[in-house]
Amino acid sequence: MQPFDAGTLRADFERTAKEVLVPGAMMLLVTPEGTLTASYGTGVRDAQRAVSTEDHIRVGSVTKTWTTTAILQMVQEGKLSLDDPVSRHRPDVPNGDNITIDQLLTMRSGLFNYTETLELNSAMDTDPQRAWQPDELLALAYKHPPYFAPGQGFHYSNTNTVLLGLIAEKIDGKPLGQLFKERIFEPLGMKGTVFPDIASNSIPEPHPQGYFFGDNVLTMTNPALPEAMQQEAIAGTLAPNDVTDVNPSWAWAAGSGISTATDLKTLGEALVNGKLLDAELQQKRLETVTPTNPDKPDGASYGLGIAKFGNLFGHTGELPGFNTFMGSDPINSVTLVVWTNLAPTADGRDPAVIIARSLIGKIYRP
Repeated sequence: MQPFDAGTLRADFERTAKEVLVPGAMMLLVTPEGTLTASYGTGVRDAQRAVSTEDHIRVGSVTKTWTTTAILQMVQEGKLSLDDPVSRHRPDVPNGDNITIDQLLTMRSGLFNYTETLELNSAMDTDPQRAWQPDELLALAYKHPPYFAPGQGFHYSNTNTVLLGLIAEKIDGKPLGQLFKERIFEPLGMKGTVFPDIASNSIPEPHPQGYFFGDNVLTMTNPALPEAMQQEAIAGTLAPNDVTDVNPSWAWAAGSGISTATDLKTLGEALVNGKLLDAELQQKRLETVTPTNPDKPDGASYGLGIAKFGNLFGHTGELPGFNTFMGSDPINSVTLVVWTNLAPTADGRDPAVIIARSLIGKIYRP
């Protein structure tokens, strides 16, 4: 760790947020030396609307930590096993006899990611209020061949987590939102966190607006805008679209959750301090985190529904309009939450992750 310098960190946060062209951003940092919160910009473009730690934002794939934690709780309750073939719980999954629950959790099933399909991206552009049923999402995935045989690679796929959400509902006999509330939100006191109904496109107040350059089809295979549009965004002549009210059901168990910076701090700490799992399974969860690319041992790492960034365990989340970073270091007692109300950047990057990476570089010694 490096000495905690609030002024330097705040200035770095504001500088990086400005560089990535986000309308607004929020950071919440906890270290043994204290807590620092800082805000940047506005929650509404062309308006003076301050952002805060109590703002509700769409957290995207941070939702995966809820789904996977619920599944792991069911494992420790003896209701299923990590070695179960997915066919035991969902007989309709292609090659389901050879795909395990563990492989769904660790993104090593090979199942095609439905969010990479033209069908979904076209529909999101033409009918943004559509309420997607989970089985409709899986049907999109099953039209495409797998990336690899089960266990023979890594590919981040929302299909895995949608399947886990359906399995969790089947085992508990409850809707996923109720299941999350009883197993995670209420035990942790996360009062600002909700898993919206499939038909809902609203966000609880208070909340910023979420912004997105271009459209889904344009950025489907490459999240970066064409070079000319990037230059227009930098010049301020290309405005991002307000996508706050797009129905997030297309992400469901993999990414439709809503939370606050305050609640994400609580969640991030709980994911590493054992408040949600017993000691044995908690240790196993953290120990399963391995590089997604064996040729890059210092690169991104992923495990049982949890990622690792340097010393911090947690998850990132992105969907058009919002980007979130949530990480917690159990050894040094550091927790960092960053969110932005634009995603991705004009050049296709994750703005909250860029900001978080810069802050982490100031918190830890090289």
